[in-house]
Amino acid sequence: MNAPTQGIDPAVFGPYLTRTRWFGGKGRDFTVSDVRRLGVLGDGDGDPTVDVLLVELTYADDGTTELYQVPLAYYTEPEHRLDHAFVGWWEDAEIGWVHAYDALHDRAATRLWLQAFGAAADGPAEAGGLTFHRLPGQEIDTEASGTLFTGEQSNSSIAFGEDSVLKLFRKVTPGPNPDITTHEVLTLADSPDVAHLYGWVEHGDTHLGMLQQFLRTATDGWDLALTSVRNLYADPELAPREAGGDFSGEAGRLGDTLREVHVVLHERLEQTTVSADFVAGQMNARLDAALRVVPLLEPHEPALRALFDRLAGLGDVAAQRVHGDLHLGQTLRTALGWKIVDFEGEPAKTLAERILPDSPWRDVAGMLRSFDYAAHAVERSHDELDEVALAELRTRGAEWVERNQRYFLAAYAGGDLTEDQRTLVTAYTADKAVYETVYETRNRPTWVDIPLAAVARIGAP
Repeated sequence: MNAPTQGIDPAVFGPYLTRTRWFGGKGRDFTVSDVRRLGVLGDGDGDPTVDVLLVELTYADDGTTELYQVPLAYYTEPEHRLDHAFVGWWEDAEIGWVHAYDALHDRAATRLWLQAFGAAADGPAEAGGLTFHRLPGQEIDTEASGTLFTGEQSNSSIAFGEDSVLKLFRKVTPGPNPDITTHEVLTLADSPDVAHLYGWVEHGDTHLGMLQQFLRTATDGWDLALTSVRNLYADPELAPREAGGDFSGEAGRLGDTLREVHVVLHERLEQTTVSADFVAGQMNARLDAALRVVPLLEPHEPALRALFDRLAGLGDVAAQRVHGDLHLGQTLRTALGWKIVDFEGEPAKTLAERILPDSPWRDVAGMLRSFDYAAHAVERSHDELDEVALAELRTRGAEWVERNQRYFLAAYAGGDLTEDQRTLVTAYTADKAVYETVYETRNRPTWVDIPLAAVARIGAP
């Protein structure tokens, strides 16, 4: 079957997008302002035709636009096994009625991507307007069956057997995606600290997705941390270092892993410096914006300004490619050690901002804040306790956080931090906590006390 070129009603995409987990514009009014074809996969010989579309949205509140990748699998008859992924139907002038489904929910459709990667073993391969690339020395099983991961957020991922994972970017920004470019550098360096990149697919100069190593037996770092806190809270007689769920060893190994990743990126990508005064100015500007949203920050403003002033006095600080959005949920624990994943950077930033060199201490700060959130997340599941018991739980949780932050920092820095390093990590941690107060105020108001407590500790003895 040839892909339809007529009859697609842009209005069908709105209802579908708003019910997906990966759509980032929920709650905002928008119109579908354009639908563009990027490529077509499949020759109709026993497989569905897949139309890889780029859907442009224009938001009513500010006139901004976003691009979403929506690959459609076409069938001439309804496929009720795909009812949950139904997008719409329309009549094509050449082939009649077409039933369109999100292709990533269709195993028969997803294998077309895997086969296209297989054809790129000896060099870039064109497939229906898309270009597929493979890295040398990376073998893949092109006959494996695909299974869509559940619970994905900003992207969609398909596991092919026990061999590989295809991640297709849903929200697309023209240009190279740092998740691919960073993974490529780390894979070519044979880094043991990431899932190796096998290849990627692009249209023109825009990255659409990546195929990488499937870490089948890996455990999510956030889940491991939560388990550790639960084990600690289950036995009120034990200190964190004595509890069966002590996480400090893992925290130290995670610090080692992050340091090694930063070393490779420092050696193989751009190294530069950035003015500490400029960085402090950005942090002050973000604080200005946050104060308008979170008035509860006002009592802490003097201490934050003083901290950013100390940062401004450090002169030039080293900058390089970093992760940009690091937390425990971006880590996996395998039998061979920790792996760091998802190098796309902070989703709220533009692509141009995400690929800029930054201080490695931003990644360190993100992990420190994640330890704090882990303890508080478990604490919130104990709302049946009275205030005395909750206070005891908070004290023990704070001990857990301090212990794991200390082990992580010592491992990352290779010992005690210098005064300048401590200023850097404290400033970046405060900046992250300020961002969190805005996020929580807008999305989970009952959680805003978590980052506010962290901000309150700035400048405390």
